[in-house]
Amino acid sequence: MGINRATVAVGFVVSGVLMVFFGTVLTFVGPIIIDDQVVKNTVIDPKNEMSYTMWKDVPVPFFMSVYFFNVLNPKEVLAGEKPMVEQRGPFVYRKQIQKDNITFHANGTVSYREYRRFFFEPSMSSGDESQVVTIPNMLVLGAAVMMENAPFPLRLMISATFKTFKEGPFLTKTVGELMWGYDSGLVDFLNKYLPGMLPSTGKFGLFAEFNNSNTGLFTIHTGQDDIRKVHKVDSWNGLTKLSNWNSPQCNMINGTAGQMWPPFMTRESTLPFYSPDACRSLELVYQRDGVMEGIPLYRYVAPKTLFANGSEYPPNEGFCPCRQSGLLNVSSCRHDSPVFLSHPHFFNADPVLLDSVQGLRPTEDEHGLFIDIHPLTGVPLNVSIRLQLNLYMKKVSAITETGKISEVVMPMIWFEESGYIDGPILSTFHTNLVVLPTVMEAMQYGFIALGLATILIASLVHHREKVSNKERAEGSRPPTEEKCVINK
Repeated sequence: MGINRATVAVGFVVSGVLMVFFGTVLTFVGPIIIDDQVVKNTVIDPKNEMSYTMWKDVPVPFFMSVYFFNVLNPKEVLAGEKPMVEQRGPFVYRKQIQKDNITFHANGTVSYREYRRFFFEPSMSSGDESQVVTIPNMLVLGAAVMMENAPFPLRLMISATFKTFKEGPFLTKTVGELMWGYDSGLVDFLNKYLPGMLPSTGKFGLFAEFNNSNTGLFTIHTGQDDIRKVHKVDSWNGLTKLSNWNSPQCNMINGTAGQMWPPFMTRESTLPFYSPDACRSLELVYQRDGVMEGIPLYRYVAPKTLFANGSEYPPNEGFCPCRQSGLLNVSSCRHDSPVFLSHPHFFNADPVLLDSVQGLRPTEDEHGLFIDIHPLTGVPLNVSIRLQLNLYMKKVSAITETGKISEVVMPMIWFEESGYIDGPILSTFHTNLVVLPTVMEAMQYGFIALGLATILIASLVHHREKVSNKERAEGSRPPTEEKCVINK
């Protein structure tokens, strides 16, 4: 019994229609499946072992690179001349981060404290911590500005105290001492008789209060009830708003804790986060698309308005009293010390700041901050947060240590906190969020293409079979006899 090719062709047409239907269904169902997996793996839940471990222990290596501005002409600065600085560094520290005291709450939030420790990495540094640099003495020059409006006798007494403890306007110390603390009779005196005046009770160092410390009690949303809220801060140290600034908007605690963001981001999305170290919420904006190891990303950068002063950008009026644009006055959360944050080398700042100090050369590539983020999941792939610590200095009468110093915002150090996904984590991330969706997309369009091709070929075969059968049927008919009719 021969195979009926027409019947087979019809069968293939039906199969093709089914493949087109299945592929079409996948085009609608596939994105839903992917989005559902993203939500499932983004929610902060101990049952999601991989994503929960990444959130809890942050396995990505983080590093803090520190650069000092070594003052080349301290005597001339005291005489009123322009400071000359020379960048020294980097001095690189591996940053270990771990969350502890994790407590889940019934309202869809989780509380924790994040502890941080720093370990020096000689192989990644330009030298060891025994290198000596000269920077302004914050204890002397900072206190002088703070006491500027104090009674004259009190200023004389402060100056005499500095002389008693042999504290001058500039410090020449090793990197290790400046970072983590050095012995000072003045510090011991202040901690004993004026407790609370200094940020730490032990040795005085620029990062002494950061090592072996935590960033406070964060309470953030888990995303269980609403994935759009995942990682967003509900409160910090029990506060839902701050009190150090001068407007409700500036006192808001916005965004996440700065490590992850909600998924399904668009180019119109921003990256808001609260930084305890900056004592405020910050917000980055979209700059461009990019790719990292085959993974699509959005790059977010700091807008020029981030550290703009109130006259240039009115919403920042609440962060004042302000100086030039490009500076954030953090004195209100740093014991009233005249300390300012900026981008390194006064990048994106008022040119007046750059002109007042010799030796600065700002560029976006070296001194601009950015976060590269995977928009589908809200997971950062590459992070580089760069900030500079500055001290406002000036001559203060009766405090002879200030000499004839011209009014200047003096850069002391700048630092970069950086990290990027690499190794097995990157491979897993790439497989789950790039390869599998690509395979699924290829399958859906493959089914549609294969189905259409099958329908077309089967239809042609069916048509040819019909024509062939018709021709065979006509060829098998007996010949018709012709009769001759004679008309008489």
